[in-house]
Amino acid sequence: MQIGLVGIQNSGKTTLFQTMIHGGNSGEAGKSEQNRAVIKIPDTRLDKLSAIFNPKKQVNAVLEVLDIPGLPLSDDGKLKITSDFLAKVKNTDALIHIVRQFADDSIPHPNVSIDPVRDIEFLETEFLLSDMSLIEKRLEKIEKDLLKQKNDQLTRELPVFKKMQAHTEQEKPLRTLVLDENERKVISGYQFLTLKPLIIGLNLDENSKDLVDKFISDVDNKFGKDAFVVFPFFARFEYELSQLSDEEAEMFKSDFGITESALDKILRTIYALLGLQSFLTVGEDECRAWTIKKNMTAQDAAGVIHTDFYNKFIRAEVVGYDDFMNYGSMAKCKDAGAWRLEGKEYICKDGDILNIRHS
Repeated sequence: MQIGLVGIQNSGKTTLFQTMIHGGNSGEAGKSEQNRAVIKIPDTRLDKLSAIFNPKKQVNAVLEVLDIPGLPLSDDGKLKITSDFLAKVKNTDALIHIVRQFADDSIPHPNVSIDPVRDIEFLETEFLLSDMSLIEKRLEKIEKDLLKQKNDQLTRELPVFKKMQAHTEQEKPLRTLVLDENERKVISGYQFLTLKPLIIGLNLDENSKDLVDKFISDVDNKFGKDAFVVFPFFARFEYELSQLSDEEAEMFKSDFGITESALDKILRTIYALLGLQSFLTVGEDECRAWTIKKNMTAQDAAGVIHTDFYNKFIRAEVVGYDDFMNYGSMAKCKDAGAWRLEGKEYICKDGDILNIRHS
């Protein structure tokens, strides 16, 4: 899964990306590039299980994060959307749009004034126009081809594209359009920009933190409450926190009453927005969080570990994380009836501890 960081130049987008890399969240060595990195998803459940099993290694779930270059100004002094920018955005699974609320004369805003609602509207409008163009062109082709001959795939696409066209013509992003599972399957091969899950990261400073409620009210009125998730944070503070050792960072957070960093919350939020969850495997060699889509079966989860586990699946030994922490061991979970055997159709729950039986 690839997450794109987007935003106007000098919004704090790259500061957040550097924080992700240096804040103890970067993945395996060699997986970070200048503008791309594999980032660990924080998981206190996995931390606690590792403390119990003391494995040789702990492996968190990960997301790939892409820092897409900030939007430049054109010769006429206006922000410019480039084809390269749109191409990079289309290849992502979700977006974090960093908008600026902080004031700093040494870091000029490309549009001179600080107006995060305006900045959101600029990018959302460009994305919407891109989607409207794609929908219009596809509808023309569908209707033209259906006049020549009947086609089941095109017949299924036609009402979905008309539904999307009517929605976008009201200047509403596709992520606010109710689509059932079959409709989503029909359009799964298309890369609609306003259909992507979106977090708005509101980059604050000490003088602007009291503006958060007004900002949320403004964006709700402008874009609707379901258009995206708003996440206020302090990019500079998060970066400085990432430069500390783990022990220093914990002491600092404790002194200020911070239970977790905004960065960790952002990562978990985007993980949830993508409809993802984790199941866990534990042991002396390794404690690991495995990423799966919600509503995946035990057999599907087994296939994430190894293809052979899917093909030769027999049963899954299952213990819920809360049950394990409550009883303290697998043996006690068995005695209490919290340990069970499940078949291939079992729907995995977030935090399930699985052991796959296979032939």
